[in-house]
Amino acid sequence: MSDDKMENGRGRTPIGKWDHIDNWVFDLDNTLYAAECQLFAQIDARMVAFIKDRLTLDHAEARRLQKDYYVTFGTTMSGLMHEHAVCPDEFMEYVHDIDLAPISENPALAKALNALPGRKFIYTNGSVKHAENVAGALGILDQFDEIFDIKAAGYTPKPQRAPYEQFLAAHKINPRRAAMFEDLIQNLEAPHALGMTTVLVHSDAAWLDDEPQAKRPARPGESAPHIHYVTDDLTRFLEASQIGLAALDN
Repeated sequence: MSDDKMENGRGRTPIGKWDHIDNWVFDLDNTLYAAECQLFAQIDARMVAFIKDRLTLDHAEARRLQKDYYVTFGTTMSGLMHEHAVCPDEFMEYVHDIDLAPISENPALAKALNALPGRKFIYTNGSVKHAENVAGALGILDQFDEIFDIKAAGYTPKPQRAPYEQFLAAHKINPRRAAMFEDLIQNLEAPHALGMTTVLVHSDAAWLDDEPQAKRPARPGESAPHIHYVTDDLTRFLEASQIGLAALDN
């Protein structure tokens, strides 16, 4: 397995390309941990259960509605807020009540994050509490300066541009000096347009086959013109960027 650099179809790029970056922004779910562990699959199941109970639907209809809201509104929660006046805090408390056993401390990732110059952020469509729980289980919570969650974004989710602008302004970040890491291709469109360096984290997890094509984590080989780099291993990518190349081969 290898990490491949993707920028206008060219190959490896020296570390000099990263010299200007001093703000590192990471999505949480399926980015800071591998999607293969199926942690987010638990959240997905609890979202369906919440809708089933709240709207008195059978499982199939609840799941159909959950995916429809996810695609249409950007998050399931946004759809429920708009269409059913659901309290966002109640929803997030329920869906993030999951078993964190599938993930464990990742000392290599902690070391790679620690070596990055400048500030580090988590930017998530989830909650601060969920981000703290997951990052704590990974042993990387102390590596981050701030967590910017959906509440801080005024409940406006990625990929809409406004919350990215709000995030950059709130933390006085020059987008030209920032890199964003994400597992969803469309969530990197606004960062690219704003001038950020974009890194897409791929996954080959089988459970993602059931996710809507328009809103699922990227598969190996997928990219887009607004993606500068792609990787299937975040830790190795960060390590590689620190030793002089944006890619490592076995």
